[in-house]
Amino acid sequence: MNTTNSPNVKFKSIDIGDCTWTEGFWADKFKVAEETMVPYMGELLTGDVGHALNNFKIAAGLKEGVHKGMKWHDGDFYKWIEASMYIYAQNKDPKIVKELDEYIAIIGKAQASDGYIQTQVQASNLKRFGNRQYHEMYNAGHLFTSACIHYRITGKTNFLNIAIKQADFLYKTFMPEPKGDLKRFGFNQTQIMGLVELYRTTKDERYLKLAELFINLRGKLKVEPTKVSSHKFMGDMVQERTPLRKAKTAEGHAVLALYFYAGAADVYAETGEQALVDALDRLWSNVVNKKMYVTGAVGQTHHGVSSHVDMVHEGFINEYMMPNLTAYNETCANICNSMFSYRMLGLHGEAKYADVMELVLFNSALSGISVEGKDYFYANPLRVSHKGYDPGNDTEFDVRQPYIPCFCCPPNLVRTIAKLSGWAYSLTNNGVAVNLFGGNKLSTKLLDGSKFELIQESQYPWNGAVKLTVKKSKREAFDILVRIPEWAKGSKILVNGKTAEVEVKAGTYATINRKWRKGDVVSLDMPMDIKLLEGNPLIEEVRNQAAVKRGPVVYCVETPDLPKNTEVLDVYLPFDSELTANYKPGFLGGVTTISGKLAIRKDKNEEMYNEVTKPIWETQNVELVPYFSWANRGVSEMSVWLPVLWNK
Repeated sequence: MNTTNSPNVKFKSIDIGDCTWTEGFWADKFKVAEETMVPYMGELLTGDVGHALNNFKIAAGLKEGVHKGMKWHDGDFYKWIEASMYIYAQNKDPKIVKELDEYIAIIGKAQASDGYIQTQVQASNLKRFGNRQYHEMYNAGHLFTSACIHYRITGKTNFLNIAIKQADFLYKTFMPEPKGDLKRFGFNQTQIMGLVELYRTTKDERYLKLAELFINLRGKLKVEPTKVSSHKFMGDMVQERTPLRKAKTAEGHAVLALYFYAGAADVYAETGEQALVDALDRLWSNVVNKKMYVTGAVGQTHHGVSSHVDMVHEGFINEYMMPNLTAYNETCANICNSMFSYRMLGLHGEAKYADVMELVLFNSALSGISVEGKDYFYANPLRVSHKGYDPGNDTEFDVRQPYIPCFCCPPNLVRTIAKLSGWAYSLTNNGVAVNLFGGNKLSTKLLDGSKFELIQESQYPWNGAVKLTVKKSKREAFDILVRIPEWAKGSKILVNGKTAEVEVKAGTYATINRKWRKGDVVSLDMPMDIKLLEGNPLIEEVRNQAAVKRGPVVYCVETPDLPKNTEVLDVYLPFDSELTANYKPGFLGGVTTISGKLAIRKDKNEEMYNEVTKPIWETQNVELVPYFSWANRGVSEMSVWLPVLWNK
């Protein structure tokens, strides 16, 4: 997204490629994305397994066959193209553009003369907009976004022209306001984000007006309660019971909701409508403070009901209702939570949004892909136990899968990893803000047009030391804002080895204003203490339990690190256990583990209810691993929350 000229954004985006990872955690992840994630995914989607390219060929009349994959599979292909573009922006490999040009030509041939494109509908001779579950709007939204990114990076218009043609078709179809069931067709709202980005790219105000229309249509039609409870694609499930501007709680399918909110944030960035941002503030607070897991994950249930008792799927349920074993937490939902927070960071310029963004990235987003970069999880529970359960009840699979038929999450995650350096910094009215930490190089222009270069050195999140070295800057004084995470109480900032005369408060940006010179060094030191977290007393599922967190990384116990035949439900955490951190470069891609004495209960209670007796304990030194790295060593059990043993 490009918010350089968005009038209602405080933290504006840097240009694609202005920041590149150089060392450490995210540099390693980008390398995996470049060498494995994106190429491997391309093989899937352009071959007979993923079948996405085949679908375009069939719709274009270039291949015989039938559409395969989900209704939204076109969008998966567009997201992969977007991810490829972020890789190209840094490595400039001409083969990437050449290959994508061939695919874009096929997409163009598949597009109808009036601009419509959706391969399932076209290949199967279905009625256009005959069923909103065809996800025509969703696919269009990812087309718009991907095409804009392709144009910004390459300067080519071949993909952008396809997007414009589709957007013009939607404008003719839906403006000034559609009739009948068409009013309900924008339920999976990626088209709002895509249309705003297309507006930013082309300056055509029709696209912004159309994006705003899709917001205004939600909640406009009456929903009969008797028709909703048995139909999961109506009412709260698709955020149509309550108009957005009146909404107070996040309801329904978590991905649909968060794409909707992110799109509305994009619209506000351009229009500045107060009622819109007021609603987004309420909804962000509701999600983060009452419906979000300690890992930043969202979407508590696979199947359940909303607060208005509408059936929901992969969605939000009541406040503080946070099951662990059955937590769904679709990878896409977690990524969307980060996307929404990134946009709110832009609107308000407050550290709390970057904190959530980062929490997701290090935990519930990365858990969706293997360390190797080829296998995927769709759901991300906080506890997995096979005792007495069909493994399918606690997560989608026992182990990550090389291909998931519902393939929306993998390319969503991979494009996020590939573009993440663009989130590391923002441009402010009088300088630059440091949002994310990790070894990188920034070469950008401040909003006044002056050149600015900065080198960041850090082994974050395993080490809390960050060194920022100015390489080029204007002579006049300006701000460097450094985020102090909410967990990093006691952080210190030095400038050229001396204490910075600024307030360093956890949960805020520390603002350093001075005349910067080449060679100036800002040093941030964040205490990386191991902390035990407890949940709000209203979260019944975690009462008398604790989660282990160090910096932004949440940890878990996994059965490969337990004595043989030990189940995660047997493990307790002594409150006075001394926990120590140890970086292991050759383990799980290079992670810091946490070790300490845990208590393992040896007596077994197999009945539904049992008379309380004194437990039999065995103490073992156990290693905890980052949550994102679990399930990389075969079939296993896992738990983030551990019951606390106060007096062993």
